[in-house]
Amino acid sequence: MKLPYPERLQGLILQAGLDRLPAKPLKFLAEQAVRFRFTSQELRQLGDMALDLQMWGESTIETLWPVQEWDGLSHKQRRQRILAQISAQWRQLKLSPNHYPQRFAGKGFSPQRIKRLTIERDKLGLGVCPVASPQTRCCNLLTLDAVENCGFDCSYCSIQSFYHGDEVRFDSGFGEKLARLEIDPDRFYHIGTGQSSDSLMWGNQAGILEALLEFARRHPNVILELKTKSKNISYLLKTNVPPNLLCTWSLNTPTLIANEEHLTASLDERLRSARRLADRGVLVGFHFHPMIHYDYWREDYGLLFQRLLREFTADEIVLVSFGTLTYIKPVIKQLRSRKDFHSKILQMPLVECDGKLSYPQTIKQEMFSFAYRSLQAWHDKVFFYLCMENQRLWQPVFGYEYPSNRAFEAAMQQAYSDKIRRRRRDGYGS
Repeated sequence: MKLPYPERLQGLILQAGLDRLPAKPLKFLAEQAVRFRFTSQELRQLGDMALDLQMWGESTIETLWPVQEWDGLSHKQRRQRILAQISAQWRQLKLSPNHYPQRFAGKGFSPQRIKRLTIERDKLGLGVCPVASPQTRCCNLLTLDAVENCGFDCSYCSIQSFYHGDEVRFDSGFGEKLARLEIDPDRFYHIGTGQSSDSLMWGNQAGILEALLEFARRHPNVILELKTKSKNISYLLKTNVPPNLLCTWSLNTPTLIANEEHLTASLDERLRSARRLADRGVLVGFHFHPMIHYDYWREDYGLLFQRLLREFTADEIVLVSFGTLTYIKPVIKQLRSRKDFHSKILQMPLVECDGKLSYPQTIKQEMFSFAYRSLQAWHDKVFFYLCMENQRLWQPVFGYEYPSNRAFEAAMQQAYSDKIRRRRRDGYGS
């Protein structure tokens, strides 16, 4: 990349990653680099903070820049003072509850130009949950990559860091491979398809849903979960859905859907879709993952929980899960590299948490406990769990905990199987 600066300064800018910045803050930091003789590492820190401020829609790096001259101080001392003052203001923004003004919604986003590619994969993409960790309580979910990449643009999602940004890949031999998959009839399987892409947004393209439903019919010991933020249930409404197929929606408040879950179905559309399938006897569930902390989170989530209790009964709901934002450093770097990216998802007090970066435990416990208390009418009737969270949170949130992943998996299997048996007894999906 050729920049309009002397060669030595250009090299310093590229080394520090400042070329990721828009023209105005880039020019400003380039001028300060010459004036104060910033090192590459110091410029990288300033660049990351400048990118965050741009992303959050907050004050720019120029407006936070100290105006003091600090006569008598060395260049190094001046640089240290500047970094300390800007870092303090940047950290304060991260510690303060986020606010989403109406003007922020949707800024910088437009429908993606998705390239849909059909390829022949060597093997079926079935494996253990890729985010499973020995430091978190895990349900031992198996994930099935029916599609690679997602057409939605949720600002916190890490899928884009694993696949080509504008390519969605369908396996032309998916149905045949799935039909040949050997399943032990004496073993319980919980398989989800919502890890590498949204489970329903593509409908039955490439025969995916047809193959999945047939697979669930042939293997009643498999619980197949389709997780979505879509409203695209048209194929499911036209076919006989087996009772061991669960349709679950990832839900969030209207504020967060508008600002952070771009191109997804609205909350009304998601809940209408869940209601229509529940009316046909399909078991549905809801994932509040990620719950995000902002100034009106309690009021907004509270209204959403009240709505669920009004519109659904406990016997229709198989699960409710809670979780929040969790990052690894490469994903944070990838988010900062997006052009014209506007989001507040990194405007949070990130702390080291079980090998990753997330909210402090106090914030997590507050949000999860509020959510669980708000759905008290479903306690002991719906299976509640924490996803990708440390086991130390279970007791303070739920009042109980599982001693191992195996015990967690067994409890989940029992709860899901009991509701599926009731669906079969009532004649659904037969």
